[in-house]
Amino acid sequence: MPHPVRRATAADTDELVRLRIVMLEAMESGPVPPGDWSHRSAVALRRRLPDPDATLAAFVVDRPDGSPGLAACAVGTIEERLGAPGNPDGLLGYVFNVATDGPYRRRGLSTACLEALLAWFAERDVPTVRLFATQDGLAVYERLGFKRETNTSMQLRLPPRSVS
Repeated sequence: MPHPVRRATAADTDELVRLRIVMLEAMESGPVPPGDWSHRSAVALRRRLPDPDATLAAFVVDRPDGSPGLAACAVGTIEERLGAPGNPDGLLGYVFNVATDGPYRRRGLSTACLEALLAWFAERDVPTVRLFATQDGLAVYERLGFKRETNTSMQLRLPPRSVS
């Protein structure tokens, strides 16, 4: 039976942040307390979700048992870089939050959300979508066509800007 996936609205913000904590705890194998980061995430979601032309979208499934809240989500953004021969518009999709609440796992809910997010990317002519996979999500992503790449990624953490 298909899962009723819908595009998230600003009213889903608190639940999207809660599901982000669920995902981060799975990645970190331990508690991830809310704080300034979760407040800032909520502010960004409330600002960006209402815009139908936003470069951020979230697709969700409500709890199938009818209780309030979300069971699953997939959130992603479109980044615009300079073009290249294989990507003249320079668009790149990035999936950064796929999560299912514990009691609703293994029912295809996150997969349904991710498929809706991938369709959203395709409608916007985004040729490449990237994500970082946890061990739990690998099989789902591979089933949807994601391929592992050689990791040449590097990162630099800049010091926080001092506030005067």
